[in-house]
Amino acid sequence: MNHPLNETLATIHARHSIRQFEPRELSEDLLMAMLDAANQAPSAHNRQSWRFVILEGTARNDLAELVSSASKTFQKPASSLLRMAARSIASAPVTVAVVNTGDLISHGTELFHVDREMGFDFFRTMEIQSSAAAVENLLLAATSLGLGAVWLGILYLIKDEILTFLQEPKGEFMAVVPVGHPLRPTQGPNKKPLQNVIKKILKP
Repeated sequence: MNHPLNETLATIHARHSIRQFEPRELSEDLLMAMLDAANQAPSAHNRQSWRFVILEGTARNDLAELVSSASKTFQKPASSLLRMAARSIASAPVTVAVVNTGDLISHGTELFHVDREMGFDFFRTMEIQSSAAAVENLLLAATSLGLGAVWLGILYLIKDEILTFLQEPKGEFMAVVPVGHPLRPTQGPNKKPLQNVIKKILKP
């Protein structure tokens, strides 16, 4: 894992989704190091309006079963992706769920004297952005520690069911990230050429 500039960029380039894990435990030290990195993410008004829910043992298996059962209510390709997600959860020693607390929404709508609906939408968006940054920090930390992780975005289809399972209020954001030792070395997909995703606006 080398990059001509520095190790942080090397980690960013090395990160990719890992969906299958070795059947061995994840040490508490490694787990806490990843969660600490996630907790260092930027957040609007520094409210850190996120919570990290750790699922291990039968709790993790119960979540995998919930996702597998829910897959039967969807057509392909969603059903196939949900079953794949359930297998990832079941194979990982630890799954971390990231949820919003709603603290920023509550704080912001009281602090800013704007239309309540406008304020809610504004701070809701900032809560989502903040928590997404925390998830990315978690993924990068896992890679830097020689671990694997995957953000199971398909689970947003059953967000409310998962939040109920986690005993969390029905917030605006929910991410589920299985973490563990990769079952085998893998490579991520190729990215679009950088020049294809850059737009430059230059004014004289």
